[in-house]
Amino acid sequence: MQWNILSDSSQLDNIDELSANGPVLIFKHSTRCSISSTALNRLERSWQPEDNNKIAPYYLDLLEHRALSNTIAERYGVMHESPQVIVIKNGKAVYDESHMGINYNSLMALN
Repeated sequence: MQWNILSDSSQLDNIDELSANGPVLIFKHSTRCSISSTALNRLERSWQPEDNNKIAPYYLDLLEHRALSNTIAERYGVMHESPQVIVIKNGKAVYDESHMGINYNSLMALN
C-alpha cells in the first residue's frame, strides 16, 4: 500500500481538489495503540496495488500531528476517533468508521 503522508493542514486543500475526481481515504493512526495497529494491518493486508487508483490513501500519525487531526475533525464535521478512516468525496466526508469497524470491503464499495 502506498500511503501519502499527511502532515500539514495545507494538504487538506489538495485532498479536497483530488476528491473531485475520486474518493480520498484518510487513516488516522495512533502508533501507541494496539487496536490502531491491528486495524492498519488488516487494511494493508487486504489492499491491492490497483486500489491506489480507486481511492487515494493518506496516513496521519496522530501522535505527531494531533492538531492536524483536530483540524480534520472540524473541517469535515467528523468527531475525532482513533483509529479512524474518513473518506472524502467532493470536499466532504461521506464515510467514517473507527476501531474494528474499519473494513476493506466497505471502503471498496464506496467507488
